[in-house]
Amino acid sequence: LLLLMVVAPLPGNAAPPPPADSIAPVLEKVLPAVVNISTSKVVGLKQRQLLLDPYSHQPYAYRDRPIQKKSQSLGSGVIVDAKKGWVITNHHVVDGADEITVTLRDQRSFKAKLLGEDPGVDIALLQIDADKLTALPLSNSEYLRVGDFVVAIGNPFGLGQTVTYGIVSALGRTGLGIEGYEDFIQTDASINPGNSGGALVTTRGKLVGINTAIMGGSGNIGIGFAIPATMVKAIVSQLAQYGEVQRGQLGVVMQDMTRELADAFGISHHHGAVVTQVLPGSAADKAGLISGDIIIAIDGKDVSDGGALRNAVGMLRAGNTIKLKVIRDGKRKNISAKIALPKDARAEGFKFSKRLDGALLGNLDDKHPLSESGGVEVLKVKRNSPAWEAGLRAGDVIVSVNRQPVGSLMEFSALAAQAGDKGLLLNIVWGNGALFVVIR
Repeated sequence: LLLLMVVAPLPGNAAPPPPADSIAPVLEKVLPAVVNISTSKVVGLKQRQLLLDPYSHQPYAYRDRPIQKKSQSLGSGVIVDAKKGWVITNHHVVDGADEITVTLRDQRSFKAKLLGEDPGVDIALLQIDADKLTALPLSNSEYLRVGDFVVAIGNPFGLGQTVTYGIVSALGRTGLGIEGYEDFIQTDASINPGNSGGALVTTRGKLVGINTAIMGGSGNIGIGFAIPATMVKAIVSQLAQYGEVQRGQLGVVMQDMTRELADAFGISHHHGAVVTQVLPGSAADKAGLISGDIIIAIDGKDVSDGGALRNAVGMLRAGNTIKLKVIRDGKRKNISAKIALPKDARAEGFKFSKRLDGALLGNLDDKHPLSESGGVEVLKVKRNSPAWEAGLRAGDVIVSVNRQPVGSLMEFSALAAQAGDKGLLLNIVWGNGALFVVIR
């Protein structure tokens, strides 16, 4: 008995269906929304020129001759609105650029207009005039859990569009000193130089983060960070309308709630931000907040610690009214406060540390070269004072305290209070120089 087996050929040149566990079908819809970004800018350099005596032809002096050189950088971005041509990337990708070029997956290139940027969160909003765009709208990142699978898409090392796969390793990472406002998604999906501004998406194709930084500096070691989409969405809405984020301040110095403090206050709530000081005339002062209040929620969202409160306020524009839930004397209380622009302020250094005695500190004014990124300026230093002996000089700008960025005198006060007797590690910038100073 002869058995014949007939195998039907595949119709035409149709590719075999993807395996059941493949995310290729999802990525095919996502990849066109992720773009490559290249920038160029002219930087000023100095070239030392030898001057010759016109009679003896002997050298008699040197002179610095200004020259210009064009520098270039590469990064990534995400189209979030196809009709408006909006592209999101990192601020540091386009910072100082004279020209920005966005290249799509289909290799079309367009000159981009910078609509606005926010160094505090490291986000920039671009716009291109193009048709047939594919957008990947910002999703709700608050539902993410540790262990969720995610995909990082970008342009690492200028190789072109690249996809890497991993999990959410941690949520709510703060205190890294990478940005002014931090609430990072940590992932082990490979993120490398050039991925900045790219997309972090779920296996369902939801945009949950903008890749922004890596641990280690030069390459991937399995620890990368993305800005949550929910935070990005709050910033983009302000950049689109105003071109900047005009942050307000609540006007409190605070510390994290701990179990020990909760026991001391006689309450069972172990999370929140404890108000240790209310600045006179601030939004908090006008709202009726007092020292000892424990802020446990803002606008209906729980506050886990002082960093969470700072981030929540930092996402709002000055003039917004917020609703705070506080615990005072063991009882819960609702307070409304209208956050306001930070006012010029000065304070004697000894209020923060005995080693800063003799220094007068103040907020940067709008005309200061570092006003955009923020800091605290050393206005005066008394000769031979503790601050003088520590190395502080008038004109210095303190940009971080214990590796945490500081944008104002109020933030400096809060970070100094958190340090207690452990000492302060100050990152100081002056002119074209910078150094770290340890205050003990």
